[in-house]
Amino acid sequence: METLEQKIQRVTAEHVEVVPYDSHWPALFEEERDHLMQCMPAGMIIRIEHFGSTSVPGLAAKPIVDMIIEVRDVQEAKVTVPQILEPQGYDCFWRPTMGNDVPPWYTWCIKRNSAGARTHHLHIGEVGFKDDALLFRDTLRENPEIAAEYQELKLRLAGEHHTDRVAYTAAKGEFIQQVLRDARARRKDQVR
Repeated sequence: METLEQKIQRVTAEHVEVVPYDSHWPALFEEERDHLMQCMPAGMIIRIEHFGSTSVPGLAAKPIVDMIIEVRDVQEAKVTVPQILEPQGYDCFWRPTMGNDVPPWYTWCIKRNSAGARTHHLHIGEVGFKDDALLFRDTLRENPEIAAEYQELKLRLAGEHHTDRVAYTAAKGEFIQQVLRDARARRKDQVR
């Protein structure tokens, strides 16, 4: 049986590939959303959102549909989600929201296709735990020039960190944080 450490090593060692936008990504989101609504306990899920680069029309991305699933009870999800999804072939982890081993935590699951390639990342947590990710998505959707700059960065970083998913993600961090700072400032100005 695979240990948690072996499981983490396996999923972090997978290659980073950024591909041109695929118009099928929204349909893949909808199919998985419908599947989750059918297989999870009634009343557990509050809302499901498509986020990440696959949710931005025209943007090159890793061909993995990211989903935010907000639930009523994070502790229930921690137990229930792996019990339901791991027998279906998903890898599920309990991980910190901020990436630094402190609360708040959430359940993260990887869905794969029959060839073993990742197709979906499910981020399952409390209401609002990924609000920054949704703000980033909306900013890219509303600002093609920022989306183009982000695409250029991702393509360069995928080449530099082809075999290191963690380094690839970390290297995008400052760009994402700057976009979020600017978006928050614009929202603040609009409220005035």
